[in-house]
Amino acid sequence: MSRALISPSVLSADFARLGEEAARVAGHADWLHVDVMDNHFVPNLTLGLPVVESLLRATATPVDCHLMIADPDRWAPAYAEAGAGSVTFHVEAATAPVKLARTLRGLGARAGMGLRPATPVEPYVDLLPELDMLLVMTVEPGFGGQGFLDVVLPKLRRCREAVDRSGADVWLQVDGGVSLETVERCAEAGADVFVAGSAVYGATDPAAAVDGLRAAALAARAG
Repeated sequence: MSRALISPSVLSADFARLGEEAARVAGHADWLHVDVMDNHFVPNLTLGLPVVESLLRATATPVDCHLMIADPDRWAPAYAEAGAGSVTFHVEAATAPVKLARTLRGLGARAGMGLRPATPVEPYVDLLPELDMLLVMTVEPGFGGQGFLDVVLPKLRRCREAVDRSGADVWLQVDGGVSLETVERCAEAGADVFVAGSAVYGATDPAAAVDGLRAAALAARAG
């Protein structure tokens, strides 16, 4: 498994200059990660569909929308319709995750399913062939800049084993506290898509930070 995709989170970027912030990592980032929060599923309010639509017009980098929202069955398809390349809903909030994943795929987006730190993967293993990505949160969703939760690493390993057993080409994404200090542990545990916010946009050179994270992940896997 040689994949190591870096998806900078614009939650740590300057919201007043999102187009420019996207340009700072263009050609280096594989995706742009957009955290949509509704102050219901998580206790924070960030941005929604109109801002995502504007960002999509401002960048050629594929956009990965992480929906930390209630009732994703109703709201998630609009992000795929808008042109997001990947749309991730939280299984804790979804009523019909298989139907939703199929709807997202039918609209041309990759379908992702997110798990909070305390949510086990085992009840959802049979859903893996319906998905393009499984997101394992390594912080409690809701706020950027939190510390990485090492306690989630065993679950990440179990997710990797489940994905491999399924035979499906499902990307395993990790989000929360990812930095040069933690990305190696995530890669060793089996993650192949890495969301990083402050580690990228808090750096003097965000593009170089993206390249450094990718190199560290690949080196950890090679070792």
